Amino acid sequence: MSRIETQFRQTKETDIKVTINLDGDGICNIDSGIGFFDHMLHLMAVHGRMNLDLKAVGDLQVDCHHTVEDTGITLGSCIKAALGDKAKIKRYGTAYTPMDEALAFVALDISGRPYLVFDAEFTVDRVGELDTDMVEEFFRALAYNAGITLHIKIMYGKNSHHKIEAIFKAFGRALREAVTIDENIKGVISTKGML
Repeated sequence: MSRIETQFRQTKETDIKVTINLDGDGICNIDSGIGFFDHMLHLMAVHGRMNLDLKAVGDLQVDCHHTVEDTGITLGSCIKAALGDKAKIKRYGTAYTPMDEALAFVALDISGRPYLVFDAEFTVDRVGELDTDMVEEFFRALAYNAGITLHIKIMYGKNSHHKIEAIFKAFGRALREAVTIDENIKGVISTKGML
């Protein structure tokens, strides 16, 4: 079974192409025009053991909002399509991930019911060229387009770079767990018979 998908999104604000392989080994080619965001996506893919090819061209002369949000939309759509009927996936994933003094907690459910709980505060407005407000917007866009119930919480920490890095790594690890195939599962884990 191949869980590889490519999605495109083109608007007057952005032009994005994403290819994901959920069963990869962390090989990445990422260019959003936002260096710190690229670094976070790379960490997410490596720690989630997925291959990610992503090219985003956006109106960065305005700010990073459209590029980051639309990347979340496209990546979420890619994940959803790559999962197909979701047969035999573990469905749930949880990860506590430290980054120096910061500790992130991520729990997710590939439920088909999109929702985001985001509990994290940052002490600076920007890390590199990424507005810290956009971390929540990215994960909201991803969760809603992937059909994931997603909970993100910074347990503690001081450095905003460390907190954001811990979140992306934890998300990658939790997603890896949730999409893992378990041959002992018949169909999907749901009393409804579908996800």
